[in-house]
Amino acid sequence: MTLTAANENRIKLGVFSTNADGGLAITKVPERWTATWAGNVEAARIADEAGLDFFLPIARWAGFGGETRSREWSFETFTWAAGLAALTRRITIFSTVHVPLVHPVYAAKALATVDHIGNGRAGLNIVCGWNPAEFAMFGATPDEKGYERAAEWIEIVSRAYASDEPFDFDGAYYRLKGVVSKPSSVQQPRPVTMNAAFGAPGRDFAAAHCDFLFSTFSDIGDGRKHLDDIRTRAAAAGRAVGAYTVAHVVCRPTQAEAEDYYDRYALREADEAAVDNHMAGKKQFSASHDPHAYIQYRQRFAGGAGTYPLIGTPRRIAEMIGRISAEGWEGMALSFVNYTDELPYFCAGVLPLLREAGLRA
Repeated sequence: MTLTAANENRIKLGVFSTNADGGLAITKVPERWTATWAGNVEAARIADEAGLDFFLPIARWAGFGGETRSREWSFETFTWAAGLAALTRRITIFSTVHVPLVHPVYAAKALATVDHIGNGRAGLNIVCGWNPAEFAMFGATPDEKGYERAAEWIEIVSRAYASDEPFDFDGAYYRLKGVVSKPSSVQQPRPVTMNAAFGAPGRDFAAAHCDFLFSTFSDIGDGRKHLDDIRTRAAAAGRAVGAYTVAHVVCRPTQAEAEDYYDRYALREADEAAVDNHMAGKKQFSASHDPHAYIQYRQRFAGGAGTYPLIGTPRRIAEMIGRISAEGWEGMALSFVNYTDELPYFCAGVLPLLREAGLRA
């Protein structure tokens, strides 16, 4: 049962950013995630055996500095996905790709390889990138029209899978001769695709080219306006696109324990310099959040890159997920301070409550 085929879960759940040091948390606590390969394998197996739906990496080339050199250590995502696809049974394993930095012919071959290793369980997260420091490592700069390039990029990948004969491509960004990529992917016409976008260009791209769009909200009640916007854009493109969101989790036996730990890692022991660098870069170069979020929700950026906080007991978290689902979100990507320490308790405590509520099969 993959993310798209015969999946009866009303709210899909996945694990986000285990491939990067710290995950999404920008904190100095000693138990922070160190993103070892052994840890990634263990976290993937926990998620797979618990019946979670997908495993999603972040694409990082440079970190955000600070005392911890936040997210400087990260695994390249095609290789990472191939390794995990070989070691899991049912969960969809995504790769995350910066379009301007990875050629589409290479991406088509690499993605198909992961899909064959996982017997049809590969996914592709298509991002255009926003961080000038990372692009400078490649002698490149972020492109204001990055999603126009991305439209050509995914067209080339899709045609490479569909075409039995070599083809030429003459676009504004790619001029290619004799393109061929065999084998094609196991999933047809291509592996499941997603894009994480808050701004209009990214949402238009996802509406036209992707299966899912990941977006953020500041408050659960604000989500409906984003959902309406996403679905209006998809309808204009003659398509339907699944709407997913992202959250960071602290799940504990009592509400007081959860809130105290959240304050500890995301306030008292936050890596303040790295948080400043991350927020400043996001605010200047990435349209990924409501503008007021940078002022009102600093703890959320230390806690989980500005995503929504799910802080509390298993029952409270299940109730919040239920509210998010009721607004119309179809899935969530979740991060934790330490995935292998915290995923088992979350899965044992929250998933049965979601099944009781009819949100999980």
